[in-house]
Amino acid sequence: MRNFSRRTLTALKAGLLGLGIALLAGGVWANLYVLNLKTTPQIPWATVPMALYLWGMWKYLGGKGWPQSASEVRRELLRARPVSLRTCGWVFVAGALSIAALAGLWIVLFQLVKMPGNALPDMNQYPVLTMAAFTVMGSLVSPFAEEAGLRGYCQVMLEREFRGPAAVLISSIFFALGHVNHGLLWPKVLVYFLVGVMFGAMAYLTKSIVPGIPVHMLGDITFFTMVWPYDAARRLVWEGGADAWFWLHVAQIVVLGALAFAAYRKVVRLLDPPVAHAHDAVAVSGGFGIVGNH
Repeated sequence: MRNFSRRTLTALKAGLLGLGIALLAGGVWANLYVLNLKTTPQIPWATVPMALYLWGMWKYLGGKGWPQSASEVRRELLRARPVSLRTCGWVFVAGALSIAALAGLWIVLFQLVKMPGNALPDMNQYPVLTMAAFTVMGSLVSPFAEEAGLRGYCQVMLEREFRGPAAVLISSIFFALGHVNHGLLWPKVLVYFLVGVMFGAMAYLTKSIVPGIPVHMLGDITFFTMVWPYDAARRLVWEGGADAWFWLHVAQIVVLGALAFAAYRKVVRLLDPPVAHAHDAVAVSGGFGIVGNH
């Protein structure tokens, strides 16, 4: 019982700390760009202080600054370790295929369950340069803050208390909870949870959050520009039947999910994990392969 209580407390502390890091950065960015659009929308000045915030956050979480006595602890919790170019390449391939499969899952779920789309700013109301700059900055804020907070600090703390697959699943639950502002609806929560599993598996297998950052950026840009803007126009299959596009997206989930699973297995082979951890590594990558073929 005492062991269960300790683990539960660790999970809560890790999750709240990781969410705090991610949500604070997101809140700072949200306030900056809203103020920018209200005052001088012609000049995307909000990107400058936000870039400075991300730089300072990354440095501090990585061990710089006061207190120096905790520098090593912070560096280990961030785990922004360098990873070989070959491994990063395969992680990116696995991540890109996973994003494509999850985008298909999102679209299919929107045609099976009636729900509102994610709120997006009306880009037609503001200068193209400003919105382009905001899109680029937005694609940096979430990857750096969420990877640092949830796959760095949170998951590292969890991996010290739980086995790898369990740590990935718990951090993914907190990641999904961090997106309930998009709507507390099971299809959305499910997709965000699977996205969390994808990024958590990357961090666990490579022991670094670095390979996941460019994949996270790709995912944000993909959903912001190619998926979410069209959600409101999606037709429920219960109302008009399943057209060819619906079945194409179903095939997208299955085929690209299977390819993502194969790419993750390649990452596992490249890393050649020690025997003591091989079962966990295969379980994480194998588990993602299953959800990727949802």
